Amino acid sequence: MLANSSFRIHPHFPIQALAKDLKPHMSPSPCPEFIIENIDSACMRSAANGDTDAFKSIVERWQKRLIAFFYRSLGNRVDAEDLTQETFVHLHRALPRYQARNAFNAFLFTLARRRLIDFQRHRARRPLDYIDPQDWPLQQQASPQNYTAEIERAFHRALQDLPDKQRQAILLLQQQDLSYDEIAETMGTSNASVKIWIHRARKHLRKALKEFRAIL
Repeated sequence: MLANSSFRIHPHFPIQALAKDLKPHMSPSPCPEFIIENIDSACMRSAANGDTDAFKSIVERWQKRLIAFFYRSLGNRVDAEDLTQETFVHLHRALPRYQARNAFNAFLFTLARRRLIDFQRHRARRPLDYIDPQDWPLQQQASPQNYTAEIERAFHRALQDLPDKQRQAILLLQQQDLSYDEIAETMGTSNASVKIWIHRARKHLRKALKEFRAIL
């Protein structure tokens, strides 16, 4: 999760406008918060029926995780926030065809990954921004303060050196907590390929951070 992130739904985010063509045939009902594993699918159904509050709750629940995914992939906060907003626009367009047969997070990150691929195809990557040491999703333990920034820079360089598929797979696993099956669905590949990419990514990261192993 991004440190000190102040990202909120953009004041001009067109939730109301996007919903104008969706005809509500029932009164909006609150999302069933007590069914944690189905809350997002329930909110998608409610949003498809015209409940803008339901879609807003999805945005509020997932925006920081999407920003973190894009930020780790690109290293630029502005691009990460722009792509997050684009992903929610595409998610809203997908409301009428959404089926709750598969995991919502895999569905969402499939859309996010498509936005990322399109972005990388049409725009050159910008220079990497400095990353706040607190913003290290894969960090498991606190490091001595004088080493933290150095470790973070080394980690981010190693992450950026990974091939795109390996970087996306390891971020979806470690940062977003997707299962191997969900990652395979998100990336449109086999479970075996995901395991290979993650294995190679871990091997590369361990090697790149070898000198810091004693303090991690």
